[in-house]
Amino acid sequence: MSVNPKTPISFEFFPPKTEEGLAKLDKVHDALSERHPEFFSVTYGAGGSTQERTINTVLGLHAKGIPTAPHLSCIGSTADTLHYLLQRYKAHGVKRIVTLRGDLPSGMGGSTGGDFRYASDLVAFIREHYGDAFHLEVAAYPEMHPQAASLDADIRNFVHKAEQGADSAITQYFYNAEAYFHFVEKVRALGCNIPIVPGIMPITNYSKLARFSDSCGAEIPRWMRRQLEAYADDADSIRAFGLDVVSRLCEDLLSNGAPGLHFYSMNQAEINLQLCDRLNIH
Repeated sequence: MSVNPKTPISFEFFPPKTEEGLAKLDKVHDALSERHPEFFSVTYGAGGSTQERTINTVLGLHAKGIPTAPHLSCIGSTADTLHYLLQRYKAHGVKRIVTLRGDLPSGMGGSTGGDFRYASDLVAFIREHYGDAFHLEVAAYPEMHPQAASLDADIRNFVHKAEQGADSAITQYFYNAEAYFHFVEKVRALGCNIPIVPGIMPITNYSKLARFSDSCGAEIPRWMRRQLEAYADDADSIRAFGLDVVSRLCEDLLSNGAPGLHFYSMNQAEINLQLCDRLNIH
């Protein structure tokens, strides 16, 4: 398959903890910018633990010319802190926000520790106070949110979130395209038509991927696990296999109607550029 070079793409970064990390991220940003992404996004630590780093990273990258979208989380967020952040972002010309509930802190009995319980509350708050000043992204979970009661309940929650004023969605990463298509079909059947962009996780380190996937509920198909385990510490083979698997996944998604791709870059340039090359995204 020949993918359209103009396929809409975006990349996610996390805020670096050191000056060295920030200098590296600047280089990664510049390299990925050459693929003309629609935007970059920057994650937000649990409980706002990286709030100031997120702000500084977002504003620094945004000033380089490509729109940059901060993540906003319900965890620990009050109406006042949200107004502060949103007014600051608006003043600097930021026009896209990724709105999330965030991971619940342990020992808090399901409380977010702030004024907002769900991402849908966050979306409604921003729409009420800021109108259409921001394009609002929300999260989607094709393989079901790990804390959802059922897939149907999770889909209803997603549709409710969209109805509060979300413009589009980015999914948790997955390696089973059928899960994505099933999710989209169920959402469309409930009358929700916002774009749902697949989140794509490159594969470079199996042990880290397995730990992260187990914690966030993303499924690594058994055949993939067995092959990756067979490579053991052979990093080159893992990387080559990952490129094959993920590029085929992207081709399948795009050829069957996915509106674009959102790459979880892990603050790396090379593997993401290689995927773009495989997909003819220039």
